[in-house]
Amino acid sequence: MERLSNIGQRIGERLEDLRDDLVSGGIFMRLIGGVIVLLLLLALALGFYWSSEPDSYSVRNTVATKASGQPMLVGVATTTTLIRVTSTLMDKQGGFLSNDVFPPGVWLDNIPNWEYGVLIQSRDLSKAMREAFSRSQSQSTEDSALARAESRFNFDHNSWAVPASESEYRQGIKSLKDYLARLADEDQHNAQFFARADNLRYWLSTVETRLGSLSQRLSASVGQRRLNTDLAGEERASRSTSAPSEVEVKTPWTEIDDVFYEARGSAWALLHFLKAIEVDFADVLAKKNAQVSVQQIIRELEATQEPIFSPVIMNGDGFGALANHSLVMASYISRANAGIIDLRELLSQG
Repeated sequence: MERLSNIGQRIGERLEDLRDDLVSGGIFMRLIGGVIVLLLLLALALGFYWSSEPDSYSVRNTVATKASGQPMLVGVATTTTLIRVTSTLMDKQGGFLSNDVFPPGVWLDNIPNWEYGVLIQSRDLSKAMREAFSRSQSQSTEDSALARAESRFNFDHNSWAVPASESEYRQGIKSLKDYLARLADEDQHNAQFFARADNLRYWLSTVETRLGSLSQRLSASVGQRRLNTDLAGEERASRSTSAPSEVEVKTPWTEIDDVFYEARGSAWALLHFLKAIEVDFADVLAKKNAQVSVQQIIRELEATQEPIFSPVIMNGDGFGALANHSLVMASYISRANAGIIDLRELLSQG
């Protein structure tokens, strides 16, 4: 009996130890679960904070501060603005998010698409500065700093290591600052900026193409059948392969907000670039009486930056009960593009 009693006692002790282990393990698991929930809440709050878009700023005030009372040289406004816009991509809340591989950046898609829209416009302007604005003739030598800047800005925006996108873009900004330093020094003549109507038309032609594409992609949010006009206007035009006379165009519902924020970022960058062009090409625009045309384009682009009060990008029918944010954005982009077309035609006149 005594042996049985000892065995029962030992079994009881083991059961007691097992219960204690389960209790302590449960507390540990609850603690781990609490930490995970807290980290998720912090990541959610940080992601919300990072998703705030940078505000617009006054280009004239920024350029005036840069000049510090000195005479404003042609090209300083455009170069300074390109530096400021690209620097904003690096230094805004959360920094550059397009190549993030860790939470919360990897979970975000609106701001990365906004960044891509800004980056595309910055690439186009840097290309125009390299090929047109800084060269007096088609046979003149390009500026080496602008050549380096353009190549850096065209680096893959999704690269997160060896090298990271940020390091390449910062090198591009550094090259722009080198060009700006030589441009603003009247004692140096190896950096120039030629504010001519043909140079401005060169850049505007690229802007026209970008805005036209964005307008079409935004309008495709509701889907529509479009006639194929690829060969319209040319009697003997041909193409590599055949295509149907009508095509169904519709943006996938998973990409609607991506296109919207890309357009919003593109418009944000472009309105600042046009404000800088308004300063550097003031004499050209005055000669063509085109200042008001530029101002109207800027006003249309500023309308694209109005606050969004909806938690999601709505995709209602064109005349339905719900809003369609993409069609509203397409309206402003299309009007800005029409203004760009008119401005190019005005600049082409003698």
